[in-house]
Amino acid sequence: MSLANPSTTWAKTHSFCGRFRSGSLIKSNEFRINLSFPSSIRKKPVFHSCSAILTKEQTDVPREESENKLDFKAYVLGKAESVNKALEAAVLLKEPLRVHESMRYSLLAGGKRIRPMLCIAACEMVGGDEATAMPAACAVEMIHTMSLMHDDLPCMDNDDLRRGKPTNHKVFGENVAVLAGDALLSFAFEHIATATKGVSSEKIVRVIGELAKCIGAEGLVAGQVVDICSEGISDVGLEHLEFIHLHKTAALLEASVVLGAVLGGGTEEEVAKLRKFARNIGLLFQVVDDILDVTKSSKELGKTAGKDLVADKVTYPKLLGLQKSREFAEQLNKEAQAQLSGFDQGKAAPLIALANYIAYREN
Repeated sequence: MSLANPSTTWAKTHSFCGRFRSGSLIKSNEFRINLSFPSSIRKKPVFHSCSAILTKEQTDVPREESENKLDFKAYVLGKAESVNKALEAAVLLKEPLRVHESMRYSLLAGGKRIRPMLCIAACEMVGGDEATAMPAACAVEMIHTMSLMHDDLPCMDNDDLRRGKPTNHKVFGENVAVLAGDALLSFAFEHIATATKGVSSEKIVRVIGELAKCIGAEGLVAGQVVDICSEGISDVGLEHLEFIHLHKTAALLEASVVLGAVLGGGTEEEVAKLRKFARNIGLLFQVVDDILDVTKSSKELGKTAGKDLVADKVTYPKLLGLQKSREFAEQLNKEAQAQLSGFDQGKAAPLIALANYIAYREN
């Protein structure tokens, strides 16, 4: 796979399994954003203003006109607070208490809320509003939380730490953690269907179909299965690794953006561009995750560091080395933001800022 073309074909699923061999808790009012580059890849400082986020190639707006258009720290604080309130109201503590306590334990344990923010930002960019996107934004966070709960199980990654706290199964037991994850998954679709207002039934059906596809055997599940089957295999290549992460990680970020664009009334051309944008930042998210896994401590990450090495999983640093992995991340960010060049740059600023945050995050 060429680094200049990160969107290489990844549809060769039929051949993969045949080659396998056996063998910080962050609350909304404590949301911390650091838009500076990690010291290892620092090129120039990044500030909280839109002008620092937009490059010269991405906007023709003069510096003085674009300055301070977006206070990114205030933006994420506001959106995270809105999302957290909506999640709190959606998943109530009720009977049976044990399963709802388990659901809320992981769902309300903080997190950056990147996927809901992407959903809302995409909706607002094409003319919609936060209220329209919020049920879908909550749904993608419920599904993301479910995937983490299941990913941490002993039968998967067997992890003890998530967001600086004991993982769900360590607190509630494996059986309840599995069922609570299942409950979040099913409720995500119910929430979109019942809580989305002011949108045609056709769009709601499209959104539900899009979300279902991204997490099923053509999405998240596919990526997870191929990832598990790849452990311990020494000859995994870049195309194989890209397949894993385009499905396991990028699919839900892609759905988050596409759901927002559809609900906001985006044209088919706009939805297509945003899909490409999201696919690139989804892969970018995983490349950065792989880098952080080998360069940060468990305390810094809020989860177990180095677990991919222990599990003998293939990662981008393992295949490319750290420097080439960082160059690949830069390329993915550049290609993602190129998809936003035709949009109003003021409205696109949150998505541009979120892409940069994904690229240069520290945990």
